[in-house]
Amino acid sequence: MDNKIVQIKIHPAIGIARVGNSDQQYYIGPESPDQPALPAGSYKDGSGKVIRQAARFRLYGYNAQGQVVKELKQGQDGVTEIKWSVHLANKKSAWYQFHIPLDIPEATALPDTQRRRRNFDVKGADRKKLVIDPGRKDIRASAQETATFDGKIMDKPVSLGSMSTQPDGRLVVVGGVGKSASYATPEKPISGVANNDTWYDDVSDGPVTAEVTFNGVTKPATPGWVVVAPPHYAPGVKTVRTLYDVLHDVFVAEQTLDVVQEVSYPDHIEPILRRFCELQWVNHGFATQFGWQGPYDFLDPVLRKRLADPGRSSDELRRQVYVHMRDYERDGTSPLPWPWLYGDAMSSGKPTSVRQHITLSAEQDRLLALWAEGHFTSGPPRTGYPDVDQAPVTEQPALLDRGALENCAADAFHPGCEVTWPVRHKTMYSEPFRILHRTQENPERDYGDVLSLQDVLSKDGPLYAQGPGDLTRWMAAPWQCDTASCRSGYQVRSGLGPRYSPYLPTFWPAQMPNHVLKKSDFTIVNTKPTGGDDSAREKAFENRAVWLRGLQGTDFDKQRRQMIDDWYKFGIVETHEYTVADGKFPRYIQVESEPGYPPAPDHANLINIQVPEAGVPQLAGAADAWTGEVDARSVSAMLVQQAVQEVKEATGHDETAIAAGYLEKLDPLHGSP
Repeated sequence: MDNKIVQIKIHPAIGIARVGNSDQQYYIGPESPDQPALPAGSYKDGSGKVIRQAARFRLYGYNAQGQVVKELKQGQDGVTEIKWSVHLANKKSAWYQFHIPLDIPEATALPDTQRRRRNFDVKGADRKKLVIDPGRKDIRASAQETATFDGKIMDKPVSLGSMSTQPDGRLVVVGGVGKSASYATPEKPISGVANNDTWYDDVSDGPVTAEVTFNGVTKPATPGWVVVAPPHYAPGVKTVRTLYDVLHDVFVAEQTLDVVQEVSYPDHIEPILRRFCELQWVNHGFATQFGWQGPYDFLDPVLRKRLADPGRSSDELRRQVYVHMRDYERDGTSPLPWPWLYGDAMSSGKPTSVRQHITLSAEQDRLLALWAEGHFTSGPPRTGYPDVDQAPVTEQPALLDRGALENCAADAFHPGCEVTWPVRHKTMYSEPFRILHRTQENPERDYGDVLSLQDVLSKDGPLYAQGPGDLTRWMAAPWQCDTASCRSGYQVRSGLGPRYSPYLPTFWPAQMPNHVLKKSDFTIVNTKPTGGDDSAREKAFENRAVWLRGLQGTDFDKQRRQMIDDWYKFGIVETHEYTVADGKFPRYIQVESEPGYPPAPDHANLINIQVPEAGVPQLAGAADAWTGEVDARSVSAMLVQQAVQEVKEATGHDETAIAAGYLEKLDPLHGSP
């Protein structure tokens, strides 16, 4: 192989950091798709605060044929200097409202009022004060320099994190501390999921660039990007359709990535099926169907043997699994096909759009179709490279790119967890997985008070070259309000009945769990009974507590406000080993860490009810357009409490189990026909 380096690239192409409020040393985020979660106790410190996840970046040299030659490290193989540059920003408060992805047919029904700017009352030059932009920071690896991203919003100081280098020259980017606040005094009340005026947070994103002095010559590296996201509350769990799957499809469709020609059960099929099973630790509905010894426990050795068999005897089993997967043309709005995850056009009540639920990615579907037909190879479960440094150097860049993105959600872009719908547009990339950077010579134009659909999709619109803060600006403001609304089984009162399930469908359970196994229940499971009766252990294993049970009261708005303060008190789902070792339970069990809030009933906030009529005063009050004699919040609260009483009577659940209110994300068109 030609070992002459002619090009240098940064990997991962998109790195993922996550906020945390602990002073303890950060941990490095996943760098390989095969990397397991960290040991229990690694994600929170001794006081219960969340430890920040850092994004780490490396430099690789490529030859003229585009082959990886080596990783370039400070002080090795002729590298005398690495200069890193990072430019983080948060533009949420200065961007436009989010109600629904603007690239789907349903968006054409959005009125102008739902495509206008956030903080609409801030005008002229003052709007620049809504952008948290510390500017570009540069550090030299040779001097072990560090830099902080200290900015302001409306003259209030906000830190977006810091950057430093390791002794070998690798870059480490650490994000904010998870603080969200209102810049107004007194603070403006929380009134929605995604568009709370005056409220800001400290997530961010932006370009990562580098210059490398190598054998006496300084070369620029092909740049990367970093996204600072909310915490991953179940770091050992991946969703069925990850961000990597969605982006991989983008590049396959434009033919810059090759499609898989030979399907492998362990490499291509089992990872998809495994994710259905992994969701057992974060959603009770998935646990029932895909969990340990459930009807579709794809990890059961006996079932796996049949699924991995390309012979004709397993044809019908494979076919039945495949046809369970959702197909919009065949299934319409039916909630029954897999996966049971909400989609881009989800609304409460009777669905009107096929995008009420998600489908697998096109490439996932193609691979499963070939598998169902018996066109695949078999083998033992994939081991891969849990430690990317143990992989051949030629494979490391791709592992780094995939490892970061495979731990991000691409369920409903509603708006989502880390990033949202614009990332599925190939115009945003310079090459696979690499964001196209906006240059200073090409500033973004002003789209006006209202973001039109024509501007969104135009060639000089926001789906092309990106600048600092451009990926996260579409996300919820602040993020905690969306996290507090990531629940399952949303329904209006008229939808309650014998076919109602509070567990399914669900929003992003891999990132923000719905139902979890408590540590006290795991202790029972992991204790061998003295009399040989396993009934207590079986009951404890089957029990699932609502992850958001620490949110108090029944009012969604008050719960979202609580989440802004208490986000770090909720448990992290961590991996524990089942040490009884009798085969009666899984060897590895994912368990919620001890929450930091007062004890709450397991079923608190299990039933989630949308109250459409409460939206009229709530929306009018948020827009300062309410003219009723009784203030808007009081009217809305009375309507919500009335709904709670009716739900109690309809379901037989006590008030503790019920959370209700008007969520604009469940009524994206706000009642428009």
